[in-house]
Amino acid sequence: MGTNFEASYHLCQLAHPFLKESGSGNIVIISSVGGLMAVPSASMYAASKGAMNQVTKNLACEWAKDNIRVNAVAPWIIETSLIKSFAISPDQKQFVERLIARTPLRRQGQPSEVSSMVAFLCFPAASYITGQVIYVDGGVSVNGFP
Repeated sequence: MGTNFEASYHLCQLAHPFLKESGSGNIVIISSVGGLMAVPSASMYAASKGAMNQVTKNLACEWAKDNIRVNAVAPWIIETSLIKSFAISPDQKQFVERLIARTPLRRQGQPSEVSSMVAFLCFPAASYITGQVIYVDGGVSVNGFP
């Protein structure tokens, strides 16, 4: 699937004994909307993110007995240096603009909007949330992508 998926899974496996010993563990995996729906020219990326989403659900069920919660946050287009460096040519910039136009909120997300969700999932207020993939995507996952 790819090193990102494999590394994430192995890191979870390595953390398990420590999280179990803590008595109240929590893992938040960073996924992508690409794991839910088709994104042009990103088949392998999407497959690895889909696998991460499924691992989130499986580990949540397997590790609930150890009081370890596992969730994923799946962003869409977030205004980061990666997006800025990608959208340097007119064609790439136009591609990003088309993706934003398909997003119901009609804008890129901010890094703080993703980090706020990650932080929430780590707080006691989220102690009954496990096995969820939460989309921070301006609504694109409910709007669809042709």
